[in-house]
Formats: sequence, C-alpha cells, structure tokens
Amino acid sequence: MSESNASVAVAGLAGLRPPPQHVAIIMDGNGRWAEARGLPRAMGHREGVEALRRTVDACGELGLGELTVFSFSTENWSRPPAEIEALFDLLRVFVKRDLARLHREGVRIRVIGSRDGLSTDLLQLIDHAVDLTRANTRLNLNIAFNYGGRGEIVAAVREIARAVEAGEVRPNDISEQMVSSRLWTSESPDPDLLIRTSGEFRLSNFLLWSGAYAELMFMDIRWPDFNRACLEQAIDAFRRRDRRFGGLGV
Repeated sequence: MSESNASVAVAGLAGLRPPPQHVAIIMDGNGRWAEARGLPRAMGHREGVEALRRTVDACGELGLGELTVFSFSTENWSRPPAEIEALFDLLRVFVKRDLARLHREGVRIRVIGSRDGLSTDLLQLIDHAVDLTRANTRLNLNIAFNYGGRGEIVAAVREIARAVEAGEVRPNDISEQMVSSRLWTSESPDPDLLIRTSGEFRLSNFLLWSGAYAELMFMDIRWPDFNRACLEQAIDAFRRRDRRFGGLGV
C-alpha cells in the first residue's frame, strides 16, 4: 500500500471505537441448517465445528484476545439422547483433532460450566486440554459446555452463602465484585460483543451476569455458514456503536 493510500485507510478509521477484545458467540442454527438441506441434524453440528475452527483462526488473525462460544447448554439435556451424545462426540473430536495445533498457535483453552452429568472420559479430555494450554497467551478460547447463566449465578451465590455460614464473609461485604469472582467466567473480562446466529433474538441463558453491557449482534445466518467475513461485519458494527454503560457517553 502506498503512503497516500495508507493515509486514506487510517483516515477512514477516524471516529471508530476500538475493536472488541472479548467476543462471545451463541452458535445457533446447526440443526436447522441440516434440515433445510435434507440432512441429519448431526451433520449440521459437524459443519458447526468447521465454522468454529474458522472463527478461532480468524480471531487469532484479527488480534482478538478472548473468544467465548456457547457449545452445550444445561437446557440441551432435554434433547434426544442420540443428539446429546453426538454433541459430546463433537467436543471429543474437536479437542483430539485440533488440540495440538491450537497449542502450537498459542491458544489457551478453558471449559466453563458444570461438570455434573459428564462422563469420566470427557472430563479427562477437558482437563488435559486445559492443563496443556494453560500458559498460552495469544488467544483465550472459552468453551461454555454444560453451561447455563442462571446456574452459574446460583453456584456463585451458594459459594458465598457457605462463606457467610462459616463466618468468613459478612452479608454487608457481598458486592458485585465478590459475585463476579466466584462465577465460572471469573478468569475472563466481560464480553464486549455478543453475537447470536440463526436470526433468533434471545440470550438463551448465556452470560447473564458478565454480558450485562455487551453489545448485542443478531445475525440472520445459521452457524455452519459463519465465516471470517461475518465476524468482521460484526466487529465493524461494534466499532460504530456508542457504548455508554448507563452514562451519557462522550
């Protein structure tokens, strides 16, 4: 790019907010993507894993620091057992196939959610991925698995209640910061941008506490079709918004 063209490009960014550092995504629409093509729902979930791979790579290339994806919710237990097992198998496949590459590329993997109901082999796989990548710093990839926002808050409240009962905490000392520090998401900054695919307009029990001031982006595209261009579109829209956090802005 010539010096004059570079100046034009920089000028074109004038007035835009900084890009988000933490993006959260509700990866919705896998089953409907498959059904629209006359395919089994499991095929849609497999294509959803490919979309996740593309998105993780794009986040690293774009310099984002944190990506949190909603992989399996506590409400998903109500689905047919065969579909639940297929979703579990996809996590196994993703970790086994991509873990070495993600580790080489500096991606730190964290799995947030309840461990209740998960098989021993799945828990061992999760723990191995978390331990192996713990020191990586290029990108934090948080996989919300067996996760629900209400359950996350309840777990934090129970932990604080036990501390109060033990005399370690006084009720008047309980603060937002104390609650935040006991959430499953406590190691992550609050998300700046929350994207939901498939054209639905719901949070579906995702990041109810930490996402309180996230900018919301609802995209009319099913998750298997999500790509870098979609991510860049969402980031561009984020940078044009005025984030006031309850104040009057600047």
